[in-house]
Amino acid sequence: MKNKFSGDDDFFALEETFMDSRVVLAGFNTLLDIATTKLGLQAYIEAAVLTGTARDELKAELGEVCDRSDSAKARLSLLTGKLLICFEDDGSCVIMEPTPKPLNRAIEPPINENVFQGSLNSFTEDIHANIGIVRKQLLTDNLRVGSYHIGTEETTKISLLYYEGRTNMEFIHKLVGQIQKNRSRQIENLQQLSKKIMGFPSWVLISKFSQTELPQEAANFLRKGRAVLFIDRLPIALVVPSLLWDVFFLDSDRNLPLPLMLFLRALRLIGAWLTVVLPGLYVALVSVNPEVLRIEMAISIAQTRVGIPYPAIIEMILMLFILELIIEASIRLPKNIGPTITMVGGIILGQAVVQAKLVSNLLIIILAATTISNSTIVGLQHSLSLRISKYVIVIMAAIYGVLGILEGLLLICAYVASLNTYGIPYIGFSSKKDEIKHG
Repeated sequence: MKNKFSGDDDFFALEETFMDSRVVLAGFNTLLDIATTKLGLQAYIEAAVLTGTARDELKAELGEVCDRSDSAKARLSLLTGKLLICFEDDGSCVIMEPTPKPLNRAIEPPINENVFQGSLNSFTEDIHANIGIVRKQLLTDNLRVGSYHIGTEETTKISLLYYEGRTNMEFIHKLVGQIQKNRSRQIENLQQLSKKIMGFPSWVLISKFSQTELPQEAANFLRKGRAVLFIDRLPIALVVPSLLWDVFFLDSDRNLPLPLMLFLRALRLIGAWLTVVLPGLYVALVSVNPEVLRIEMAISIAQTRVGIPYPAIIEMILMLFILELIIEASIRLPKNIGPTITMVGGIILGQAVVQAKLVSNLLIIILAATTISNSTIVGLQHSLSLRISKYVIVIMAAIYGVLGILEGLLLICAYVASLNTYGIPYIGFSSKKDEIKHG
């Protein structure tokens, strides 16, 4: 260990004497509080001496006993913040849970997901804290947790949670087998997890995982028979399999009266439809099928486009691209100036392009409605998928008009219907045990 970590300034190897035995305490002082840990360890040993506890019993009480020859396990324990106690006389080691240094942030309200009515805590970067949060949400002995260490050079810990008795075990066996088969592969992000570990294709518009940072939602997914994955240092829960209705339904909606819940979910469905169809409908009615409109509306729209030098498709693509830049800038800019800059920039830009006769007034209204509708969707990754899908409709509408919108919707529906996760269809209405089995 000294040779392996000799170049690390935060590594320590201290010689001590416990119960007339020479031991070496090894660890990283950046991961554990060595002073507090030693005081607690000495007090524990003194109490063991007074009570006449045998040394082998003391080892088992201190932590996990392993052989010194298992160097890989010892190194991994050090890197994860454990204290290694090596007994020189018999060559055994004890992996002890020390007093850690506070390296993780406290549990805070969610940042990327707002809660209308429900629990306001969120997941953190500590995988053990996340599992503990879920256990507090699900006070049952049917919750099962399996942990796996992925990678050889850099080890990443993954934990799989499922609700025994509600989750189809055939699906869990497939998931566990896939993880076990690819444990030696290195992962650094969710793309690599999806491709290298889970075996999912890379070129997919809709992710095989549903992501949430809300413990209440993760617990409800588990009750419905889904599996939840936690990755160390990632403050979100990955729900497998992902289903279509995750885009529209939140279980926290059930904290509201039934009419209000149905109203909110209907709004999300309408919002998704408007996000996909509205830009293409503008292009189709302006450039290909103006005869569909009433004559008064057609004349009014034509007047708003007087002086615009290019077709509706170029006008739409240009403004959609600028809008995407504004949305991305609002994410990247500092929080104290981001909303102000993007709001002022959007207003000034919109007013300027209309006065310069580069786009029509109606197009600005369409873009505003599309952006607001896209924001009603549950989950950032789902809203991104819808933002990309609308470009298919716009291109098809520019070529075939209203018929192209129907063709584009048919293509999107066919693509969505073709998706599945280990045989479970994406368009399934539920993931309960029996429906997963026959999915």
